[in-house]
Amino acid sequence: MTCNHCANACLDEDNIHHMVDCIRTDRACAETCSTTAKLLSMSFGPLDELLKFCARICGACADECEKHEHEHCQRCAKACRKCQEACLSVLTD
Repeated sequence: MTCNHCANACLDEDNIHHMVDCIRTDRACAETCSTTAKLLSMSFGPLDELLKFCARICGACADECEKHEHEHCQRCAKACRKCQEACLSVLTD
């Protein structure tokens, strides 16, 4: 949800061209996290590769959002770091 909120808020920024990478990364991260959460809730098979990808895209999204001073980007970066840590902790369990 936080990534989708960030992407939408980025669309309202004055210099939207400066926010294109952030919007794209937010959208990809939101979709990946949603899919990962759904599959985890189903206890569906081994998800190690999906969890690794989710951790990677959350890290990439956090990296991108940290480049911007907007409050919505900073909140998104924090949420993505938490999700990245959660994915990695599931992998080590």
